[in-house]
Amino acid sequence: MNNDSLVLRIGGRPVGRYVTRPALPARLSPRPYLHPVTTLAGTAVTELGPADHAHHLGVGVAVPDVEGHNFWGGRTYVRDRGPTELDNHGAQRHLAFQLRDPDGFVEELRWVAAGAELLRERRTVAAVGLTDSAWALDFTFSLTNVTERALSLGSPATNGRPGAAYGGFFWRARKEPDAPHVFTADAEGEQAVHGRPADWLALAGDGWTIVLAGATGATRQDPWFVRAVEYPGVGSSLAHEERLTIETGGTLVRRVVTVVADGVLDRAGAAALVRKAVSP
Repeated sequence: MNNDSLVLRIGGRPVGRYVTRPALPARLSPRPYLHPVTTLAGTAVTELGPADHAHHLGVGVAVPDVEGHNFWGGRTYVRDRGPTELDNHGAQRHLAFQLRDPDGFVEELRWVAAGAELLRERRTVAAVGLTDSAWALDFTFSLTNVTERALSLGSPATNGRPGAAYGGFFWRARKEPDAPHVFTADAEGEQAVHGRPADWLALAGDGWTIVLAGATGATRQDPWFVRAVEYPGVGSSLAHEERLTIETGGTLVRRVVTVVADGVLDRAGAAALVRKAVSP
């Protein structure tokens, strides 16, 4: 542990490294992230800066459009033009830890673009043991509008690209020769689960499974953004069909609890661990 990173542990066993001040070019929208995140047996279930998407940074929060500023990284989707290189990238800057323990932390961040602070974030992260082969990453972020005007959050979908409503909590999983199996309580396959809300969603790879669950009513209403074949990644969609507005002084809160398990879980196993991980 140092000023730039900390290691999350369960019973002394490391399960994730959190990097607070990454040295990244502006084009990648620098922001704190978790990587590597591992199962209890040590299998990595995240990827950092992969060749297919250099701006995918393990586990974190990223929004492609905050009043036209890109906090996702990479190109910006522009209506009637498509993905476009723009000098519009923002950055999330670590301010301080209000709490820092071996199994979690509470952090304050500033979302800054064009020399101005747009959002102030309070991020609460905890690593919780579940069984001998599974643990949970409990991740809450609260975004407060600190400007004197309403702020509008968007996505490529709200800007004209169908099916690309990414933006919010995002987990870039490890890429393997075979695409991971993706399923919810009542559907399976990328096409069946993408763009739809579900209480939980599982991604199962070679000897590992992650199960993401919305832990508040508002979080469960957000549809899931899912990729499996092109690359393995799952996130929530804050702006699915319409832009999302945060009024001056207003706060948006989302909580996602992710089960990280060794082995390949079935529906019953995934559901049981989610019930154990998500407090009523």
